[in-house]
Amino acid sequence: MARGADGGRAPAPGPGVVDPVKALLHRHRDLCERAVDPLEIAAGLEAEGITDRTAARFRHRDVFSLAEELYARVPRTGASRPEPEPPLPVPRIRARWALSAPLPGAVAAATIAALRLTQGHPRLLVAVAGLLAVALAVRAALRTGPLAGPPGPRAWTLWLLGYALFGDGLLHNVLTGGPDTLPDGTPDGGWPTALAPALALALAVAPAAWCAHLLAAGARRRLAGSRGLEDFTAAVRPLLYGTFTLFLGALAALLALCGAVLGEPAARPQALTLGALLLLARLLTVHRHRRAPALVQAAAAVTEAAALALPLAGRLPHCGFLATPVRMLVDTWGEAAVPALACGIAALTLLLHVGRTLTRASAHAPVADPE
Repeated sequence: MARGADGGRAPAPGPGVVDPVKALLHRHRDLCERAVDPLEIAAGLEAEGITDRTAARFRHRDVFSLAEELYARVPRTGASRPEPEPPLPVPRIRARWALSAPLPGAVAAATIAALRLTQGHPRLLVAVAGLLAVALAVRAALRTGPLAGPPGPRAWTLWLLGYALFGDGLLHNVLTGGPDTLPDGTPDGGWPTALAPALALALAVAPAAWCAHLLAAGARRRLAGSRGLEDFTAAVRPLLYGTFTLFLGALAALLALCGAVLGEPAARPQALTLGALLLLARLLTVHRHRRAPALVQAAAAVTEAAALALPLAGRLPHCGFLATPVRMLVDTWGEAAVPALACGIAALTLLLHVGRTLTRASAHAPVADPE
């Protein structure tokens, strides 16, 4: 059984049905009349849950063959059939998102420079104002362009970013009997703050936007030139993994640069895995897949929270065993192992999910051009 355009189920043709495609055409007439080529119909059918196995019940070898017949049966004349221009317009580079994408990095760099020039109470005010300004800049960058889309799981994202900034220092303090002080915004204080990876992640919003644009533009071109759904999947998969690798390379370079400029450890493992997780989650959200990113980011955040909570719980009488797993992990690999493992496993999970969902033609059928 396949879904119809109204959200119901399209009945599979029975043995007595003379024209098995007619009922399907009736249920999907709006899709067929709006489509400018068979592949657009195939993408729409795929989005409704119609597979090649379903197409075989309608006496077709695959979804694309079925879409070709549906396309051929819809009249090409009349007012209901507008003349097609470019059926799937390739996203263009717009000045608005090209200029807003570097804003988070610029604001973060200005905030860190101000932190280095202030002391005491003014530094706290600068830190609070800087965090608010960076948040507003990120929001502006995500409201237009290739990263624009519905809001993601903000609470989990904020936790993951907060842990990248303060988590390693807090975990070290927890394992050594603290914390005894609050963070002062420096990497050398009693509660170290990881400014280099935070700055690199803010700067990485720009390459993330460009990589998302390359993916969207390349997928649209392949969608227009593909003969069938399998051809499209085979063509878009290397593009997807290539743009993802390009982003990781850009983030690694930014981490090295920020670490050298600020004179701090680059924190590559945890920052790379977090950057990969955030990019994959955003790509899925932009393409209308919100459930998986929310669940996976929540799992990563809960893992990091548990790594902080277990040593604290281990301070209770007769509960020292609770801290043992975290202590063993940190003694072997350091505090960075906690976020690296949590975000790394989460990013790998989303990468596998992306390989199944964003290589489908229906994921790139445009609802509206956000750029």
